[in-house]
Amino acid sequence: MSGAQATRRGLALGSRPRRSRRLSFWRSRRTMEAVMRVAATLIVIACSAIIIAPALWMVSTSLKTRPETIIFPPRLLPEAPQWGNYPEALTFLPFARYFRNTATIVLVVMLGDVLSNSVIAYAFARLRAPGRELLFTLVLSTMMVPYQVLMIPQYVLFHRLGWIDTYKPLTVPAWFGSAFLIFLLRQFYRAIPQEMDDAARIDGCGYISTLVRILLPLSKPAISCAAIFSFTYNWNDFLAPLIYINSQDKLTVAVGLSYFTHRYGATPWNLLMAASITTVMPCVLLFFFAQKYFIQGIVISGVKG
Repeated sequence: MSGAQATRRGLALGSRPRRSRRLSFWRSRRTMEAVMRVAATLIVIACSAIIIAPALWMVSTSLKTRPETIIFPPRLLPEAPQWGNYPEALTFLPFARYFRNTATIVLVVMLGDVLSNSVIAYAFARLRAPGRELLFTLVLSTMMVPYQVLMIPQYVLFHRLGWIDTYKPLTVPAWFGSAFLIFLLRQFYRAIPQEMDDAARIDGCGYISTLVRILLPLSKPAISCAAIFSFTYNWNDFLAPLIYINSQDKLTVAVGLSYFTHRYGATPWNLLMAASITTVMPCVLLFFFAQKYFIQGIVISGVKG
């Protein structure tokens, strides 16, 4: 065997362990990635089950008879689904009136939130004024104050204005801005290039025209997200209507649900769960139909701001 042949043979023999080490490395890496994917999938399934379990229990309880809701140990599924619990629950109290009252409040508040916060956020995002950043910091600092701290002074103010047992305490404040929605819309406005405002100014647009013709059409995801937040919060709001509304014919659905509860264990849990599922369905349907704009508004406002 010549020297050159021996050298080539030695190189070939020496390359085999290197190739085997590389193959073993890639195999182990792929194995680890597969294990991580399986572990992540199991964690997601477990977390989803924990989140979905209360909702499934609500649905199950809403289809049970009243004795089945209090037996021990509890049963997951009813013996015979009681679909009549839903019409009975909605006629147990005048929920049609409660739905109408809540829809009226929510629509007025949602319109006020969108209009007022769009203008205020535009001022913080585009207009230059001394002390603008300090004022914006003060606006954000109001988010740190719990609502329970403001209940008594607000109640005294609205009582002196004669607004108790009316919808004004629930609707009028929405037309003066919300710190969270101002922050959300401001971050979205700042993601829009300033050159578009400059081009609008060259074409003769003022501040209001620039907002209406340029920024608002481009801000549909953020505005939709703000509308969804406003709708969901005010539809489920319990404390404010409980404080300011006294008449039975002006109650909202959140307060109406509390009238199902009774002392000494006499609460009709099956009817309460049926009514709760019915009242929460508008929020669920709104999110499913508008989740594209909701997610887009959150992502763009949070990342590009």
